[in-house]
Amino acid sequence: MAEEQRDLISDRGSGVVSVGNTQRSALGRKAAFSTLSILVALLIAGQAVTIYFVYQQSGQISKLTKTSQTLQLEALQWKLPASARPANKMKMTMVNRPMAMKVLPLAPSVGNMDTAPASNKTEDQVKHLLLQADPGKMFPELKDNLMDNLKRLKKTMNDADWKSFESWMHKWLLFEMAKNPKPEDGKAIPAEKG
Repeated sequence: MAEEQRDLISDRGSGVVSVGNTQRSALGRKAAFSTLSILVALLIAGQAVTIYFVYQQSGQISKLTKTSQTLQLEALQWKLPASARPANKMKMTMVNRPMAMKVLPLAPSVGNMDTAPASNKTEDQVKHLLLQADPGKMFPELKDNLMDNLKRLKKTMNDADWKSFESWMHKWLLFEMAKNPKPEDGKAIPAEKG
């Protein structure tokens, strides 16, 4: 029996492993491999989830970038003087436009509808826009001073249209006064009767 123990001890020393040790080391390797496989699978799944969320957010990021660039461009345009702003980007609103403008005679200098306005003047830009919306729109030739032109307009309009025009002029005047306040005197100027 002592001889068998010596053989077993010498077998261990020579690198020969017994059957029990072989099974344990194989199970240990399998467990380590399983653990490593699970960790690699979790790492890959985590990367896939991260890529999915980044891809999903990239659309929103590009929308925000585009919106930011648009807002920066608009801010730069508002800093420009009014004469340097692009005419096609300006938004004009027409408030209470008098109906009489449709029945007044057409000015002979209107020209082709497909071409750009004659100049960069506000009057030409507005005429161009109005004629694009309604090519039959009429504009009078007003060559006198302001008061004579207003008297001529009043004669061509009916009472309701003239009252509407006066209301618009009043609102426009208030708007202009609000844009350019006069610091010296805040008294209201009474309208002349006549």
